[in-house]
Amino acid sequence: MDLRSGVALWVLCGFLLQQGRGERPPGSHLDETAIAAEFCRIDKPLCHDEDEQLSFEAVRNIHKQMDDDANGNVDVEESDEFLREDLNYHDPTVKHSTFHGEDKLISVEDLWKAWKTSEVYNWTVDEVVQWLITYVELPQYEETFRKLQLSGHAMPRLAVNNATMMGSVLKMTDRSHRQKLQLKALDTVLFGPPLLTRHNHLKDFMLVVSIVIGVGGCWFAYIQNRYSKEHMKKMMKDLEGLHRAEQSLHDLQERLQKAQEEHRSVEVEKVHLEKKLQDEISIAKQEAHRLRELREGTENELSRQKYAEQELEQRRVGGQRLG
Repeated sequence: MDLRSGVALWVLCGFLLQQGRGERPPGSHLDETAIAAEFCRIDKPLCHDEDEQLSFEAVRNIHKQMDDDANGNVDVEESDEFLREDLNYHDPTVKHSTFHGEDKLISVEDLWKAWKTSEVYNWTVDEVVQWLITYVELPQYEETFRKLQLSGHAMPRLAVNNATMMGSVLKMTDRSHRQKLQLKALDTVLFGPPLLTRHNHLKDFMLVVSIVIGVGGCWFAYIQNRYSKEHMKKMMKDLEGLHRAEQSLHDLQERLQKAQEEHRSVEVEKVHLEKKLQDEISIAKQEAHRLRELREGTENELSRQKYAEQELEQRRVGGQRLG
């Protein structure tokens, strides 16, 4: 922080102190001197720090708001009623253990010391702005918070109903925004940072791990996709080869079927030819037998004719002898 920012911060603290004093209700049983004296008794090293005095006064107002019987201590019943009615917690058991611990009665001094040991007390401006954006969900006031350099020390002043702080300083005109900021700040002051800000390092680590896992998953998916494409190409080639083999087998089957049909036709034709040849042989045999018989008949006829001629010749010779 440079010199100008330091001077501006001190001027702002003085302004807030004057405004905070002006916001005290009339007729208060403790005046400014009494509050300062109580603060110096509780925290002597910081009693002359006006900024810390404003925060102490805010913590004291929170304690007063919780202390219904005004006996100076907040007991379990009062805190339970406050959690249920003011902070709208339906089951404040966990908050009880955080707020009370082993001490059933909480004084202003106990509340102030608990606040100083809180992680929120040491928040930087950036952490407060992050809390405003992510937890309170009022990012439109980021510029104002940064301009006023509101750190964790100022958190109690955001948790009390201070019209000057909310209106004049923060320029927050929306009543719902004021109420939302006050309740979130009150919850943070009493019970520490919310989970989303308490584990920033763990969140960052988990984010890094998630990114690494995501990148690894993408790389694995890329490798798997590449392998799948290559495997698919190989499968397509195999399928094409199988298709060609099936087509060749189909062609061979068609040719075999055609050859079988031709073979059957040849067999049928062969049977027909054999039968035809057998019929022709049978006819030829019959014709040969007929011709043989005819020849034999002719030879017999020729023998008879020759015998008749011889007999005639003999008779003619005998006749001549007789004449």
